[in-house]
Amino acid sequence: MNILFAASEAVPLAKTGGLADVAGALPKALRDGGADTRVILPKYEEIPAVYTDQFERIAEFTVSFSWRNQYCGLLRAEIDGIIYYLIDNEHYFKRRGLYGYGDDAERFVFFCFAVMEASRYLDFRPDIVHCHDWQTGLIPFLLQTRYAHDPAWTGVKSVFTIHNLKYQGLFGIDLLKDLLGAGDELFGPDGLEFHGAASCMKGGLVYADKLTTVSETYAKEIQGWEYGELLDELLRYRAADLSGILNGIDEQLFDPMNDPALHTPYRNSLSRKRKNKLDLQREMNLPQSEDVPLIGVVTRLVEQKGFDLIAAKLELLMQEDVQLVVLGSGEPQYEALMNDIVRRYPDKAAVWLGYNDRLARRIYAGSDLYLMPSRFEPCGLSQLLALRYRSVPIVRETGGLKDTVRAFNEYTGEGNGFSFTYYNADDYWHTVKRALQFYRDEKAWKQIVANAAKEDYSWNRSAKAYIALYELLLVDRKGKELWPVIS
Repeated sequence: MNILFAASEAVPLAKTGGLADVAGALPKALRDGGADTRVILPKYEEIPAVYTDQFERIAEFTVSFSWRNQYCGLLRAEIDGIIYYLIDNEHYFKRRGLYGYGDDAERFVFFCFAVMEASRYLDFRPDIVHCHDWQTGLIPFLLQTRYAHDPAWTGVKSVFTIHNLKYQGLFGIDLLKDLLGAGDELFGPDGLEFHGAASCMKGGLVYADKLTTVSETYAKEIQGWEYGELLDELLRYRAADLSGILNGIDEQLFDPMNDPALHTPYRNSLSRKRKNKLDLQREMNLPQSEDVPLIGVVTRLVEQKGFDLIAAKLELLMQEDVQLVVLGSGEPQYEALMNDIVRRYPDKAAVWLGYNDRLARRIYAGSDLYLMPSRFEPCGLSQLLALRYRSVPIVRETGGLKDTVRAFNEYTGEGNGFSFTYYNADDYWHTVKRALQFYRDEKAWKQIVANAAKEDYSWNRSAKAYIALYELLLVDRKGKELWPVIS
């Protein structure tokens, strides 16, 4: 089974968000399940030289899209046991940053065409092309239109994964027509048209053979008006082809027993974990105490992540016997709020505006509680990392947060965290107070942490679900299996 991942970013080469973690880690788990999975992405300027120096150029060719003819280089390297291909065009990709340019439509239309043309020069032939988010949404569209009868793509099936439906790659219809060299017939309501614009995301949703998103709950949520981003009707129409498969985490990369960022390695020992808490308090200039509950936050400081709820009750939180450590950046009013809280409560709050991977790991390890009250969250990786590092999550029941964090029940002893349903500050605050109450009950707290330790959020579980989905596609129309089932 040969799987080609087409993505706009992938760890360890280029990353802006969770998509890169998925595109970097899932292929390894699929490989362990028996699928030859390779990744193709643009050759950005920001890819570190330690990686680009490993690539060899295997082909050069011209990519023709509409009236444009652009050079394309194809590079190949094996990194951490996975083969990566890079699409090289300095005009489009030799820039600072991955996205946010005025010609992003042209850049990623080129990338989609380049992937289609690159298949002629690869040293393997994909059975399935697995596309991720709007930047690759036009690949299933091209597969069903311009390349429908191309021998290089005969019999190849497509899977399209929605990582965040909010970001859809919306551009003017005339611009997309010009870039694709396509006529009016492909820009109707059953094509790429979207409320007077053209949607790259819709290309994947309409034309891919199977659709997935990153948690079971999010798959249901996006079929409703509240989270459907005006695509809910289409997603309900394709509900039979839509699956929610929860993301995982790389348990080798994130392992509190072997994490060089930590002061003391540990697995399930609270006493050893609290040595990391003391070290984090020292680094962040907070009073060192094992007894004071420390709440960690590693996030973007934006409303989507629930920062309006955090802000509404932050003054009340500072009246509790508690410490708060925040790492992240975002909207100016929330950054200013955190700076003000640190100024007024230097013994209770610390903030690092920006991102630092080492500090993030130390917060996961050093915090007792992890705060993530998101307005919406397709999957979320932070709560999985918190559980991995035995930091107990406080979340809102949405998307992947609902699928991974179960509220502690003091009567049955079940549950690995604390959660609330309705997005309002009072319910959020009640849940925080409840979590602080149980932190002071040592027996109950050990039970919650023990419950977290039983969970399997590795990519292996997710990979089995993807392989099962791929197998469904590798069956001909008569139901004859074309490929052996992978156990």
